[in-house]
Amino acid sequence: MKNKVVVSSIVCLLLLVLTLPAYGMHHGKSKPEKTGVLLVAFGSSIPEARVAFEHIEKKTREAFPEIPVRWAFTSHIIRKKMADEGKNLDSVAQALSNMAEEGFTHVAVQSLHTIPGEEFHELKQTIRAFEHIPEGFQKILTGLPLMGDQNDMERVVSAIISTIPEKRKPEEAVILMGHGTPHGSNVFYTALMWQLQLQDPNLFLGVVEGFPEISDILPILKKRNIQKVWLMPFMSVAGDHARNDMAGPEDDSWKSILNHAGINCEVILRGTGEYDEFVEIWIDHIRDAMKDF
Repeated sequence: MKNKVVVSSIVCLLLLVLTLPAYGMHHGKSKPEKTGVLLVAFGSSIPEARVAFEHIEKKTREAFPEIPVRWAFTSHIIRKKMADEGKNLDSVAQALSNMAEEGFTHVAVQSLHTIPGEEFHELKQTIRAFEHIPEGFQKILTGLPLMGDQNDMERVVSAIISTIPEKRKPEEAVILMGHGTPHGSNVFYTALMWQLQLQDPNLFLGVVEGFPEISDILPILKKRNIQKVWLMPFMSVAGDHARNDMAGPEDDSWKSILNHAGINCEVILRGTGEYDEFVEIWIDHIRDAMKDF
C-alpha cells in the first residue's frame, strides 16, 4: 500500500513539474528577486491542535516581516480529510509549483518535523526534484527540523525545562510523548531522554512508535515510588496522539496505564509549536538556510 502511495506521489510531482507555467520559471537576471518561506508540517485534522500552526506562522511573520509565508502538509490522509471538509491544503509539490508560478526565485523550505526522519528525507527528495528543473528557482534550501544536531538538542532540553508547569514539584515526574519511528533517526529520542535525565532524573521521554515506550518508563516510576506524573506531548501539535494515545480514556492510553498503576496524572495538551522557546529553534533554521541565498 505504501509503495502505491509513493509511486502516486512521484507521478503527481512529475505532472506538476511538467505543467509549470513558463512565465513563472525564469532564471534570467532580469527577473526580480523574490524570496519566500514555505512551512512544512505533517498536519492535523483536530481544530484545537491547529493553534500551534497559527502560532508558528505568527512568529515566522514577525521574524521575517517582508517575506511571504506559505504552507504545505505532508500527510495525504490529512489533506484528503480536510478537503472533504471543504478546506484545501497543498502538498509540498503543489505549494512549490504555486510559488514558482507566483514568481518566487528563492525559497526557504522549513521542516516543522521534530527529527530528521523518514518524512524529512522524503521532503528533501521532493525539493531535489525542483532544484534540477531548467529555469526553475534560483535557490531552494531546506531548514533542519527541530532537532537537527547536538546544539539543537541542547536548546530543546532548555526549552522543555522552561515550559514545564511551575506547579510541578521535584518529586513528581514529567513524561513527554514523542511520535517515534522505525527509521534510524529514532536515536534522537533516546539521546534526548539521556540528556533530560542528566538535568533532572524525573524527566522522561517516551514514544508511540519505537523506543523507549511507556512500558520502559513505568518500572522506573514504580521503583522511585512516583505518585504523580505530568504528561506533555513532544510533537508540534497536540493532535490525535496527544489526545488519544497519551491522554485518552482507552485502557492502552498512557494516562490509563499510569492510573492503573496507582499513579495520578496531570495532562498538558499543548504542542511544541505553541511555545516560543521551540518555535525560535525552527526560525533560526530558516535564518541559517537564508544565509546561503
